[in-house]
Amino acid sequence: MHELVRPPAVTAAGSDDGAISLGELCRILWRAKWLIIAVSCLAGAIALAIAEVLPVKYDAVILLSPVSSQGGSSKLGALADAASSLGGIGGILGLGSSENEQKAESIATLQSEALTESFIEKNNLLPILYANQWDARSNSWIITRFKPKPSLWKANLMFSRKIRSVSENAKTGLVTLTISWRDPAQAAAWANGLVKLTNDYLREKSIARSERNIQYLEAQAAKTDQIQLRTAIFALMQNEIRTEMVSKGNDEYALKIIDPAAVPEKPASPQPVLLTLSAMIGACILCALVVVVRRSA
Repeated sequence: MHELVRPPAVTAAGSDDGAISLGELCRILWRAKWLIIAVSCLAGAIALAIAEVLPVKYDAVILLSPVSSQGGSSKLGALADAASSLGGIGGILGLGSSENEQKAESIATLQSEALTESFIEKNNLLPILYANQWDARSNSWIITRFKPKPSLWKANLMFSRKIRSVSENAKTGLVTLTISWRDPAQAAAWANGLVKLTNDYLREKSIARSERNIQYLEAQAAKTDQIQLRTAIFALMQNEIRTEMVSKGNDEYALKIIDPAAVPEKPASPQPVLLTLSAMIGACILCALVVVVRRSA
């Protein structure tokens, strides 16, 4: 006869494989509750102290709508047809620009290095951006071996990384420009000033392009006696004159201001309450994990 093999005795959960039951986990954490509370409070106190030391920054926000081309796609199509009969004049005059391209140009110009450096230089922002290196009494820079005189390139880098941010809403197409700075009045002034400079730059660029195109078309019209060609040239000239007039009379040429930047009253960072709570919660979780791992080892 075969001997009966007894099944192995069922052990409590966690006795063989080291797993901890829910009850045991609660008991471990309860025994270490004062340690966890102490560590959490210490982390919260450290976070609060750091928040008090960190520089306060304010966010000035301006909401923009990129302006589409005047006249719509139907007019552009008609002008393109007229220009096509002139053997590539449309490309020379820049009639192929779509609404998306104009919108991309406006947003890119708002963030461009050339425009940012021009804004910093015109408003003399270097002493403000690098106040710790500027001696207001002597009106000169404090230059050391490790801290040379700040350049426009360096200031532009600071502006793009720490001060200015631009975002676009994919659904509405609206653009948000945010300036983060320690002085709320300066932040609002810089946000509005950057948009104004962008509009002025693109408007002047459009006026110069229209004037150049008109001169070119006048020269082309003087070279031909064909009625069809002259009619097409005059149609293009009429459009350029209209574009020039609209550009000169429109302050918000490329970026229409939906909501201008106001002086913020509440700091955007640091947020002491949020930073303290986050530190306490993180320290509590980390301490609890350490306690459990050490007790189960």
